[in-house]
Parts: sequence; structure tokens; C-alpha cells
Amino acid sequence: MIAVAGASGYVGRKLITALDRPVLALGRRADALPDGEHVRKVAVDVNDTAALTEALGGVDTAYYLVHGMAAGADFADRDRVAAASFARAAKAAGVGRIIYLGGLGEEPLSRHLASRQEVGRVLAEAGVPVVELRAAVIIGAGSISFEMLRYLTERLPVMICPRWVDTLVQPIGEADLVAHLVRAADADVPAGVHEIGGPDVLTYHDLMQLYASVRGLPRRRIVRVPLLTPGLSAHWVNLVTPVDRAVSRSLIDSLTTDVVVTRPSPVFGIEPTPVAAAIRSTLDDQRDAIAAAAFDFTNGVRDGVFTLTTTVDLPPSDTPAARLDLRRCGGSLRWYGWAWAWWLRIVLGRLFGERLGLHRPRRVELGSTVDWWTVEGFGDRHIVLRTEKWFCGEAWLGYRISGTTLQQVGALRAKGLLGWVYWRAVYPIHLVVFRVMARKQVTRAHALAQAQ
Repeated sequence: MIAVAGASGYVGRKLITALDRPVLALGRRADALPDGEHVRKVAVDVNDTAALTEALGGVDTAYYLVHGMAAGADFADRDRVAAASFARAAKAAGVGRIIYLGGLGEEPLSRHLASRQEVGRVLAEAGVPVVELRAAVIIGAGSISFEMLRYLTERLPVMICPRWVDTLVQPIGEADLVAHLVRAADADVPAGVHEIGGPDVLTYHDLMQLYASVRGLPRRRIVRVPLLTPGLSAHWVNLVTPVDRAVSRSLIDSLTTDVVVTRPSPVFGIEPTPVAAAIRSTLDDQRDAIAAAAFDFTNGVRDGVFTLTTTVDLPPSDTPAARLDLRRCGGSLRWYGWAWAWWLRIVLGRLFGERLGLHRPRRVELGSTVDWWTVEGFGDRHIVLRTEKWFCGEAWLGYRISGTTLQQVGALRAKGLLGWVYWRAVYPIHLVVFRVMARKQVTRAHALAQAQ
């Protein structure tokens, strides 16, 4: 069996999805661990060596994807203690191999990178063979480094940056990273340090410009200021991005260190994905996944997507009519619940070049064109619409009937500063309009039920 410690994190979730064998998912909270037919969840603290030893019984290979940056300034001490506990437990449980994801970099290292490499050494001290993969920035939605890149580039057409924008970095695509992690479990991959990365070595300046190009944004104006320290950089990053402050500060401290592959490992045989293609794939995959996960989103912003969810009561007697009404969408602004508000939105869009028209398809199904939307999700009790025709970014509108409630979700993946300003400006209005829209849907369902 394979165990994944840190299974609730970004990399852990991606890895578990990719593994096609039974997986033991380990984390402090069982409810935060990913689900799956081949997944067994165990809540355990990696600092509890005895409980961890019991949990690892029968495990052949254990992935260690734990880090404590979010815990504050003493993260290095926390990581050292946790790694030692895990190594002792793995040894006692008879684990045959530990696979660890660390960080690239040569001396002098930042506190963050030095800690990541120290963890690899601590894991190996107990005597269990360790395959340590060292990587730099991961290109993938949910990767903290990528999200910092996304928010900075999207929201700041002009940036004042310190000299770290000229630091070299060798990013790796999410799919390539996961492929390396899966491959590292094979017996022919020897224990030791393996440096992995994509085919492109860029500066952070180049990386931000490349993201802007792939996203269809104008070239960013970056002004270098030599006296701007990483500490000051952290303050303006915190102002612009919603990334955890403790984590962002540690990552920014590392931006002065080149993180490139100096000793490439030939054993994996994985064709690396160019950075531009990895960014494009990340954006496309995220777009395609939102329709399936829209009703699970919480209010706020996550991974560049703003979401607002509203739930209203739906009388059981009106449920069949509400389900029928999902199939009658399109062709009239009245279906959206507050026609005049949507008319104002269409007028606003015209000022920015939008040309939104009404259209009712002969049959509502996946792929149908409904007004300016495309049906991305559809079933007996739900519908999710998506549009790429808005000036402010890609938008989703969904309705789901669940028991005696109607859930409405609106989401926007803002594009550039204009998209971000649009969402912030209309958010107070949306708080009112979205609730009115949801209630109007219930009213429509009741009228339809009475007419039948």
C-alpha cells in the first residue's frame, strides 16, 4: 500500500487522484482529506510517532508532503521535528521507501529553501531509503507560487519590483510534477536527490510576462527598484494578493535564490512541458473543472475565482415546476429573475465592446447556446452556464435544486485589473441582486406549478 502524508494539500490531492492503487491518506483532520474509491482516510498528527507508526503498518511506500510555513516564523523547527517523527515511524513500521518533495537551490539559501533541504536529510537519518525530488515553482491552479504569479500579473499592469525579478527560475508543470512523483515509487528509481524541472529557464520578470501573454493581457510594465527589500515586497504582495501572509513572506524571501536544475536526473524519462503550454493547460483545466465543482465553492476568492452563493427555500410542492423551469432558460431576461438589472448589465458591457444577445435553444442540453452562455453542466436538478463573452473575464451562473432549497451560484474568473475592479465594484450590488434573482426563480416555479 502507498501512504500520502499531507494528503489534504495541493500536491497531495493531485497525487492521490493520479495514483491507480490503494492509498492511505494521512492528515490531521479526516474531513479535510480527499475522497475516492481507492482512498482510506486516517486522521493522525505526524508529530505523534506512536500513532503514526500504527497508521503506517503494511505500507510499502510513503510520500511525505508536509510543510509548516503557514505556522509562522518557527516553521523550520516545526518541519525538522515533524520530519524526524515521520522517519522514525516509517522505520518502525517497515516502510520500504519515502518519497519527499523538496526545493531546488544552491548556497546561499533562504530560510525556506534551507529548511526544505534539511527536511530531506532528516528523513534519511532513520535509515529508510529516501527519494528526494527537488523542484521550483509549480505551474498549477492551487500552487501557492503560481497563485502569487497569477494575482500579481492579473492585478498590476505596472509593477515596482526589487532586483529579484531577475532571479532565475525553472518552473515545472503540475502534470509533470505529479508524473515524477508517481514514477518515483518504481524500484528502478534510486534513492537520493533528483532535481526536476521544465525545459525553460526564465527570470521572474520573464515568467510574469509569459503569463500575461498566455492570458491575453497587455505586456506588464515592470520598474526595478534596487532598494526594495523582500520584507517590503511582502507588504505590497499582501495588499494585492489573498495568499496566506506567513507563506507569502517565506516564499518572497526565497526569490533572491536561483532555483534551477544543475544536475538533471536521467532516470524518469518524462518529456518536460514548456512553461507557456503548462500555463495554458492550467488555465484551461481550471476553466473546465469549475462547472463540475461550482456548487461546492464557498463565498470569496480562491485560485483567482470569485464566487457568491445564495440559497433560498423552495416549497416541496413547487420542486417539479422548478426542475421544469431549468429547461425553459434563454430568450428572455425575465428568466434571470430581475430583468431590468440584467438589461443594465448588458448596457454596461456595450461600453467595453460586449455584444450580448438573447437566444433560446430548441432543447437545453450540454453544449447548448443559451443567450450569451454555453451549457456546461446539466441534469434533472441543476444547470451551470458559462460565458467567455464578458469583458471582465469568464463567468458562470448555476442553479441546483436540493431537497427543499434552491441554490444559486455566480462565479467570475477575473481577467486583468479591469476584471478585479469590476467584481469589487459590483460585489455589494450582487449581494442584493443575487438574492432577488434566487427568490424570483422560486416565484417563477410557484407560478408555473399553479398554471399546470
